[in-house]
Amino acid sequence: MAKVTYLTQEGYDKLRAELDHLISVERPSISAQIAEARDKGDLSENAEYDAAKDAQGLLELKISKLQETVRNARVLSEDQLDNSKVYLLSRVKIKNLKNNMEMTYQIVSEKEADLKAARISVESPIGKGLLGKKPGDVAEIQTPGGLISFEVLSINA
Repeated sequence: MAKVTYLTQEGYDKLRAELDHLISVERPSISAQIAEARDKGDLSENAEYDAAKDAQGLLELKISKLQETVRNARVLSEDQLDNSKVYLLSRVKIKNLKNNMEMTYQIVSEKEADLKAARISVESPIGKGLLGKKPGDVAEIQTPGGLISFEVLSINA
C-alpha cells in the first residue's frame, strides 16, 4: 500500500515543478554526459562514464520516488479546515509554559516542513503532540531538549 502524502497546493506545485525539472533538464544532461564519455573510448577504464552512469542511477531513483509521491499526493484546501482542533494544515498559536514565549506554526507534511517559514512537520514531536488539541488545551511534548508544556492559544485556517 502506497503512503499518502497530504500537501498544500503550493507544496504539490513545488514537487511537480521539481519532478518536471529533473525529467526535462537533468535527465537529458546526464544522457549527454554518458554519450560524451562513451565517445572517449574504452568503457572498462573510463571513470567519466562510470561516474555519469552512477549519477544517472541516482537521478532515476530520485525521479521514481518523486513520481510516487506526486501520484499518491492528496491536496488539502485550507478553507475546508475545521478550526475546533489542530489538524494538518492548521495554523496554531501556542505558548511555551516554561518561558511564556508565544509562537505560531502551521502543521504541514514532512515534505513541506520549513522551520524558517514557521511550518513544522506533522511527524515532528511538536506536530504530533499538538494534533487533536483544542484552544485552551495543554500539550506535554517530549522534545530532544526535554519535556515541554505548550498551551494552545488559537487555531486558524
